[in-house]
Parts: sequence; structure tokens; C-alpha cells
Amino acid sequence: MALSVDVIDKLAALITAAFGLVAALAWNTAIQAVFKEIFGDQSSIPAMLGYAGFVTIIAVVFTIWIGAVSNKTKEKVVKVKKE
Repeated sequence: MALSVDVIDKLAALITAAFGLVAALAWNTAIQAVFKEIFGDQSSIPAMLGYAGFVTIIAVVFTIWIGAVSNKTKEKVVKVKKE
């Protein structure tokens, strides 16, 4: 029984990651179009650096936020288990 639960957990994580990748690719295309409108040809160095910096900042902010939410959730689970 535990093996099937582990398999389901892993499949859920992989499917979620796949949907995340699809969403990221869609946002990538949209953000590239916005930067192309602002900076012109997206193959210029300033446009590429601006795009890379923007995406990096967004990724860092969301990673920190997800980590904080995860830690709060883990703390709540530990509290409930202790009670």
C-alpha cells in the first residue's frame, strides 16, 4: 500500500512540474514579446540582459515566497502532530 502512495505522490509532483513548465514557457513568450515592444529587436544585448534580469528577479522572489509558505505549512503540521 505504501508503495502505491509513494508512486502517486511522485506522479503528482511530476505532473505538477510539467504544468509549471508549460506555464513558464507561455510566460516566457509573453514577456519576450513585451520586451521586444519596449527595446526593439530582442537579440540586442541590453534587451537580453534586461529580460534575463527581470526573469531572475521574479524567480528569486517567488522561490523565497514558496519557501516561506512551505515552512509555515510544515510548522503547522508539526504543531498538529504534537497535540
